[in-house]
Amino acid sequence: MGNELPEVDDSLKHMQRETRAVFVEAISASMRPVEAVIRELSQSDVPVLLLAERGAGKHATAHRIHEISPRASQPFHALACSTLKPRDLEFANPERASAAGGTIFLNEIGELNQASQAALTEKLMEGTNSARLAPRFIFGSARDLDMEVKTGRVREDFYYRISGVCLRLPPLRQRKEDIPRLMEHFLGKYAVEFHRPVPELSPEMYRLFREYSWPGNLRELENAARLLVAVGDEQLAMGGLRALLQKPAERGNGVSLKAASRAASHEAEKALILKALTRTRWNRRRAAEELQISYKALLYKLKQIGYEGFGA
Repeated sequence: MGNELPEVDDSLKHMQRETRAVFVEAISASMRPVEAVIRELSQSDVPVLLLAERGAGKHATAHRIHEISPRASQPFHALACSTLKPRDLEFANPERASAAGGTIFLNEIGELNQASQAALTEKLMEGTNSARLAPRFIFGSARDLDMEVKTGRVREDFYYRISGVCLRLPPLRQRKEDIPRLMEHFLGKYAVEFHRPVPELSPEMYRLFREYSWPGNLRELENAARLLVAVGDEQLAMGGLRALLQKPAERGNGVSLKAASRAASHEAEKALILKALTRTRWNRRRAAEELQISYKALLYKLKQIGYEGFGA
């Protein structure tokens, strides 16, 4: 039971389960120096503040620091700060077996409320003075914490405690050389999860990936890989994305991947539904079972795509 957090609330236990984040080694010039610093930081216990845009890999980097550190055999806890309350921070007490010796990653630390900041500052001070092996803390933020201190949103004493070492991670648009390796990892991950073969992407698709700015960073790239594996057809899954990326001049301010992903997702969903209905000879109840959705949900989706009258 040593790897579990104490009973606090359902949201905290839910976040504790979401701790798996794989770090993919880079080849880009912007990431190689960062990886060298990561290796150095893994051998110390100093608090680390990871600064990066949302989706740029703070969680995976924190996990990487832990897994190559002397604490690798101890638990790694990853928690989102937006929902933490002062009482939830009891897990960080160095006297608790669930925390001692492990690594605690608190993501988006700028979202922690003032009361929790004060409580965590006390915990950090207790860990320094504790005779037991205290947990190692890693923090992540997409916000400008210097500005947050100036505006009073973040306590100055708290910021001093968490910013022993600041490491800035580059966004995906500054490390596009890593996209093929990252995509290979994500495709493999979802091929295993969905029990599907790993799709082979065309040179044209990789060219489109390189041309796009990826405002959602690694998270956005992973979502694209997930869709590719789920659909199993590059042309179908990424049709909406390709159309938008190939015509940026017509849109003035560039491309909205959200719109492209939405269009591609709708197109892919429609194709999957129609394939299932064809296989079941338009038996909608059997098709719903095959698609692993409720019959009511299938009826709603058929109405959305204009096929509600078929197979009734």
